[in-house]
Amino acid sequence: MKKLLYIALLSAITTSCVIVTKQPVTENNNKASEASAPKNIIMIVGDGMGPAYTTAYRYFADNPNTQAIEETVFDRHFVGMASTFPAPVSGYITDSAAAATALSAGIKTYNGAVGVDNNKQPVETVLERAKKLGKKTGVVVTSQVNHATPASYLSHNEYRRNYNAIADSYIDDGIKADVILGGGWKYFIREDRNLVDEFVNSGFQYMDKYEQLDNVDSNKPILGLFGNKGLPWSLDDSNKYRLSQLTKVATKHLENKSGYFMLVEASQVDWAGHGRDIASAMAEMDDLAKTLEYLERYVEQNPDTLVVLTADHSTGGLSMGRKTGRTNKAINSDYLWQPEYIRQIKSSPYEISKQFVKQTLTSSQLSKLLGFTISSEDYDSIKKAKLSGDKVLADYLALSKEEQKKKWKPNPANNVEVALKSIIDTKTNTGWGGVSRSATHTSVDVQVFALGSNKDKFKGLQDNTDIAKKIFTLLNKN
Repeated sequence: MKKLLYIALLSAITTSCVIVTKQPVTENNNKASEASAPKNIIMIVGDGMGPAYTTAYRYFADNPNTQAIEETVFDRHFVGMASTFPAPVSGYITDSAAAATALSAGIKTYNGAVGVDNNKQPVETVLERAKKLGKKTGVVVTSQVNHATPASYLSHNEYRRNYNAIADSYIDDGIKADVILGGGWKYFIREDRNLVDEFVNSGFQYMDKYEQLDNVDSNKPILGLFGNKGLPWSLDDSNKYRLSQLTKVATKHLENKSGYFMLVEASQVDWAGHGRDIASAMAEMDDLAKTLEYLERYVEQNPDTLVVLTADHSTGGLSMGRKTGRTNKAINSDYLWQPEYIRQIKSSPYEISKQFVKQTLTSSQLSKLLGFTISSEDYDSIKKAKLSGDKVLADYLALSKEEQKKKWKPNPANNVEVALKSIIDTKTNTGWGGVSRSATHTSVDVQVFALGSNKDKFKGLQDNTDIAKKIFTLLNKN
């Protein structure tokens, strides 16, 4: 009996040792780093990135030449889930502003609220607390820098779409960030006010081209705006991994003895979800994955850094699988999703649609841009969409100036884009929830990922407000 117990104990010890050796490199020194609060905290928000997006990305990134489905960086660092509901006044489905305020300040508030509570009173954010404690702070996003998520860390406003007022507050309420990178020329360089000049006069270096990031003055804070509103889609940008590049610049620039807090947002995962655009969604996810892979290496070299990634909500009701062989004879399997078609697409459907409207591309030209051959029926549907869009625009232009002011000016490319995305969805068998062209948010719980110092504090099921509360606690230990 004693011999059997000894063998069982030895087996358990051996198994435990095997499990330990399988831990990722970035977990080295984790126990030591858990003993104290992290010096640096990087909060990442994958806007709209519900669980279906990380699953879809796993299959999109899979190497088709191997039998295995490879693990992604998201798989390596999954630790838990978070609920996302807003304050009761807004029901069960959150918008980005209420969710970002939950993640930044640890409170529930109404949809549309930026850094304020239900009574529209300002609430302190983790970024503001970090600044008060003497840490450097930064914001890196692919939207305009005064969009809902970054604004909820840097500003306080009763309504998220008060874009000019939010941008103004970045100066008027005191400059709270040492690095601000994203888009937003429209809001920072206006007829009534030039905020860029004001930042420069406050000691900032200003950049509006990615190439300028190679020559950053380490002694000056940075304002970098690289788009009129948000940045171009990853598929269309001069640097398809622009979030990764901006994050690298920011981490190096923020390093100091007291540490830093930085917000990073993959903003346009959400925009792709609203647009029912699986090609752009996967490209945005790829940019985020490369950013997280960089931070894996960064944490390995800086084990006193904590990285937390979550979504503010899920967008679009994305599903991998839309129709089966019973509903569509062209589908040769009951269950099918084919990301191989997405991997070939080199420009966003938006950009391809603009080109089509501009010069009516031939079927072969369109197929070349998509990376797969489209059928004659598909090509006819694209041409029909263009003609329909042209008619809508002609009808609009025939209206009086007064009548035109009451409507949005139609863009024929929009009709073509919708038709094009429908073709891509059919090819890949991708499904979306909702019935409108702009897909909605959903109330599903979202995933939480963490690596580095104190990552275990974010394990399990939690509310989105708990993430901010835990960060506040860690900041106060410094």
